[in-house]
Amino acid sequence: MRALIACVLLLLSLPGRADDHSQLYQAAGWPEQRAHFSAALQAAQQRYRASLPPAVYQALVDNSNQRFAAQAMDQRAQAALRQLANPQPALQFFQSPLGRKVIAAEVKATSREELLKNANGLPRTQADATRRLLINHLAQALPAREAGAEVSLALAGVAADSLSQMIPGLLGGDQAQGMLNSQRERLMQQIGGDLDNTLLYVYRELSDPELEEFASFAESADGKAYYQAALAAVRAGLAVGQSSSNLAPAQPSI
Repeated sequence: MRALIACVLLLLSLPGRADDHSQLYQAAGWPEQRAHFSAALQAAQQRYRASLPPAVYQALVDNSNQRFAAQAMDQRAQAALRQLANPQPALQFFQSPLGRKVIAAEVKATSREELLKNANGLPRTQADATRRLLINHLAQALPAREAGAEVSLALAGVAADSLSQMIPGLLGGDQAQGMLNSQRERLMQQIGGDLDNTLLYVYRELSDPELEEFASFAESADGKAYYQAALAAVRAGLAVGQSSSNLAPAQPSI
């Protein structure tokens, strides 16, 4: 009887746990960031239209649309985020006034308007020693270098897939993806070189006490667990390291 009760309680707890992960996905701004990525991808496709032969351009568009289909990206990212054993601490943080302010700043930074405004680079942000120290703590705690590299690798992966399709046998098997993966460290170094200034700009509207509280969460065990799961979700959503031909289509939502 006790075993039966335990099973019933476990089954009853599953929707709640699943709902916590879904709420975290929403609260942490994942849908908005994916939408901004999709908009940036469409803009990039339009820029290439006039500079590429029609067949090459169409291959790029078809591959990028398949790899970065919105529903499939959301499904892959959410599935990876569900590996976070306890979503409650991160959910509580991102639902707090400070957490909402953090997410608003991050979502604004990737909006079409901000990307256009800063197309030639971010302005240099002046800050005193205290604020720079807080930002440096954040730079060490957040997986910004890694996530930025994954975005670049995913976009380059589309070009590699398209090249392989246009010239069969040029890059056999996983050779193209292997070449891209070898660039990961170089990309992270490039991103890291100006990361402090990037974070100073993104979180410019947070006060020093707010930055300190944010850094404390990011450096905590719960924060580290969330951001580790978040990086895995970024990689899964972008399908880094996977050939477009091997990607499963999105499953219909129930």
